[in-house]
Amino acid sequence: MEQILIRNLPTGTKAALKLQAREHNRSVEAELRAIVTAAIAQRPTTLVDLLSVDEGHEFEFEPGRVGLTARTAQL
Repeated sequence: MEQILIRNLPTGTKAALKLQAREHNRSVEAELRAIVTAAIAQRPTTLVDLLSVDEGHEFEFEPGRVGLTARTAQL
């Protein structure tokens, strides 16, 4: 499991987090996991993200045809 330590939170952050966790019937740790997971899930995955992944992960990318044809050159 990975761990994160967050320092220098603004005053009142911990108390607000405890209140929010209580409202969701979760521990503070579970509430933070839910917040971080939701924030990451909102970020769309881009082609750059996929290409920058460490080796060992495979993905298929086959762009579809757009149906355009070449024009005849007018000389």
